[in-house]
Amino acid sequence: MNKTIFLFALLFTSLSFSQSVRFDGLIQDEQKNPLEMANIMAINNGTKAMDSYGITNDKGKFQLTLKPNSAYTIKISYLGMKSKEIAVVTKAENVTQTIVMDGAGIELEGVEIVREMPVSIKGDTIVYNADSFKSGTEKKLEDVLKKLPGVEVNADGEIEVEGKKVSKLMVEGKDFFDGDTKLGVKNIPADAIDKVQVLRNYNEVSQLKGLENDQENVAMNIKLKEGKKNFWFGDVTAGIGVAELDSRYIINPKLFYYSPKYSINLITNFNNIGELPLTAQDYFKFTGGFKNMMKKGGSSFNVSSNDLGISLLRNNRAKEIETKFGATNFAYSINKAWNLSGFGILSTSKTDLETKSQTTILDSGDQQKRDEMTHQKNNLGLFKLSSTYKPNDKFQFDYDILTKLSKQNEDTDLLRESVVDNVSAVETILTEKKQDPTSINQNLSLYYTQSSKNIFAFEMQHLYQDENPFYNANLRSQPFDLSGYITGQNRNDLNQDRFVKTNKLDAKLDYYYMVTPKSNFNITVGNTYSYQNFNSHIFQMLDNGDKNDLNDPENNNDVDYRFNDAFLGFHYKMLTGKFTFTPGVSLHTYQMTNGQLGSDYSQSFTKVLPDFFALYQIKKSETLTYNFSLTNDFTDINQLASGYVLSDYSSLFRGNRFLENATSQVHSLRYFKYNMFNFENIFANATYTRKVDAIKTKANFDGINQSSVPYNSNLADETFSGMGTYGRSFLKNYKASASASLNWSKFNNIQNEKLATTESFVQSYTVKASTNYKKLPNIEFGYNLLVNKYSGSTFYTDKPFARLDYYFLDSFSFVSEYEFYHYYNGDKTVDNEYDFLSASLVYQKKNSKWEYKISAANLLNTTYLNDDSFSQFSTRVSQYTVQPRYIIFSMKYNL
Repeated sequence: MNKTIFLFALLFTSLSFSQSVRFDGLIQDEQKNPLEMANIMAINNGTKAMDSYGITNDKGKFQLTLKPNSAYTIKISYLGMKSKEIAVVTKAENVTQTIVMDGAGIELEGVEIVREMPVSIKGDTIVYNADSFKSGTEKKLEDVLKKLPGVEVNADGEIEVEGKKVSKLMVEGKDFFDGDTKLGVKNIPADAIDKVQVLRNYNEVSQLKGLENDQENVAMNIKLKEGKKNFWFGDVTAGIGVAELDSRYIINPKLFYYSPKYSINLITNFNNIGELPLTAQDYFKFTGGFKNMMKKGGSSFNVSSNDLGISLLRNNRAKEIETKFGATNFAYSINKAWNLSGFGILSTSKTDLETKSQTTILDSGDQQKRDEMTHQKNNLGLFKLSSTYKPNDKFQFDYDILTKLSKQNEDTDLLRESVVDNVSAVETILTEKKQDPTSINQNLSLYYTQSSKNIFAFEMQHLYQDENPFYNANLRSQPFDLSGYITGQNRNDLNQDRFVKTNKLDAKLDYYYMVTPKSNFNITVGNTYSYQNFNSHIFQMLDNGDKNDLNDPENNNDVDYRFNDAFLGFHYKMLTGKFTFTPGVSLHTYQMTNGQLGSDYSQSFTKVLPDFFALYQIKKSETLTYNFSLTNDFTDINQLASGYVLSDYSSLFRGNRFLENATSQVHSLRYFKYNMFNFENIFANATYTRKVDAIKTKANFDGINQSSVPYNSNLADETFSGMGTYGRSFLKNYKASASASLNWSKFNNIQNEKLATTESFVQSYTVKASTNYKKLPNIEFGYNLLVNKYSGSTFYTDKPFARLDYYFLDSFSFVSEYEFYHYYNGDKTVDNEYDFLSASLVYQKKNSKWEYKISAANLLNTTYLNDDSFSQFSTRVSQYTVQPRYIIFSMKYNL
């Protein structure tokens, strides 16, 4: 496979070089100073097409790839100078020329030419002309983004630009389902996209831009084509097909409207082919655009989720998935000062999962083998309303409310084989999980600029969360010796009710004073207050149907927990030469009280926490950034409740009311370089975290059954993560990249009364290359190696992959994707190979509104895929059954 990839790359490169000449040049002003980021285009006089383009580097150099024996008009533009055109006639030899720009310019001429450029940069904004990268097979925004230099889209629909996650997606400057990019990349039609704008160093509040360190903030704005503005556009897709045993269907209407005053987006999707517009995993991580307003505070108090560990899908690869989905997003400008926006999302899915797994306890080597059949029902709802009032440049008032509602059920029938001390036992276990949690998150913000030197910002956020997970396990063996438990039953029917309520209020006031145009200090006064209540009860259902309440205090919880953090922070930001420094410090006063078992336990203390930020601006598009922070980490109520809690049928947990906080020391280093001269993209980052006095777990194993309790450790946990990517677009039609990511962790715990240190080292390496021709077949091919090394075990996944797309005869689009997996462990006791192939053929006559498509998924009828995971006490290897092969015919009408 590696040889094949190399031969492809060699063939494409040699063909391109053999049919082209190079035009190297230098662009200067009248004083012979080099001009960085000047735009250059080569227009072929014969075909009138743009054959090549470029942007000068910091030395004013550019490089174009042209056809031999051709006449060209070279157009050069630089903002603030008069545009220039020169004639160049190529022969077989390379061309070199120095071009001098005139000082007095007409800006509009420059702007006109910039708009024709495939890529241009203006300040912190990168603008991609979408049509310059389309080959004709693109159907969604995702397809366009994957062809842009420096842009990546992962399997979960998250967009990364220059290694940074895009936190906000907008269309025509209006929020598109704020807080998640997946709905946009999977649904916005490719033919509606005119420009893709990447907004670096993004800050939603204009008054705060430049006052904060926004280098990690990236947003994306989609500009629509003129024919899509002030008109409804979208499409309606309907399809039907067959699988091995049953039929398949999809109904997918999408409707969009954008005008300067308001916008409306409607997306629906009904299918049983595995398309999940919103998974349960997406739901739980959906932020609604709410920012971490306390990130400078120096404290970490995160409210954990009692989600029962309901199985999350590996993308869309389950045995069966049926989905009903509907979503709407709107934005409305009441007047120039007041804007409203919001969205509503409803999703219902039924999922069948079939999993085989083997869990190995690290200390003893005992094993648990499971064959599971799981049926899920997920009803998910998300609703957000936002208001922004900005009557002038000095004042802004924002209010947001995000509501999450869900109802989830999961029933599992599993066959377990436990192997303890080389003795095997087999039994059938039935489990049920139910929950319908609710959360309401509100945010209120006020920003006031008193003068050019004095700026105030007040932010307040409130979280209300109500969770009620129920768990039931019905098994033959008795996993735990619980007080009040009645033994001798044919089946052990364990049940647990749990109720957790949280009210958390964060508030802070920031004052910024501009000392000089290049320096400011920031004073922060803030407070975090949380009140939580935790109730749980374990009971047993007897063989005769009677209920046995296990009323002993050790089987029940009724806990209240109050946490308060009042702090005062000071930061000073200064720019000197190529450096930006922001040292800071915060003084915290903490108070914590948990009430349970008829008494209160309180803690209070004061601590000073420093932080530091440094940026070295090597060049306009090359930076080195360092971040340091010392953070106090606090647990929430879930680890303080001292009564037993069932994690599952083989795991029992009880909290520790005397837990203290841990302190994390975090160092991160980031390097970034974007070279428009040859469209080279380099970024790398490394983060080291040392957590001192960490809250750790003391676990005791009775065979495969685990009882655990957290404790205050005087040991340190360590983690190191690093990643790097090198990417480059070259010779106009080629894009290649290589990336690596590493994650190492070391944990200390007590296992069966012995101190145990466990390590994990996860590595991923990827190389890929792709072409982007207008009239030739395009191919992407690559290779990924994943190495998961845990204490005592190492697992490998070799994954070559390829994608072919071809637009031909002005009507047909063919797309095919192939992935091959070789999954094995170090001693080859696990050694599996499987692959996935999909293909689609689309027919749409030019300018026709109708599209006809035949597509097939899992053409090779692969039945399963593999995965592995690691906890601090065990390793797990799993095999998931996936949907069988299906073929579907669909029609789409474009509005």
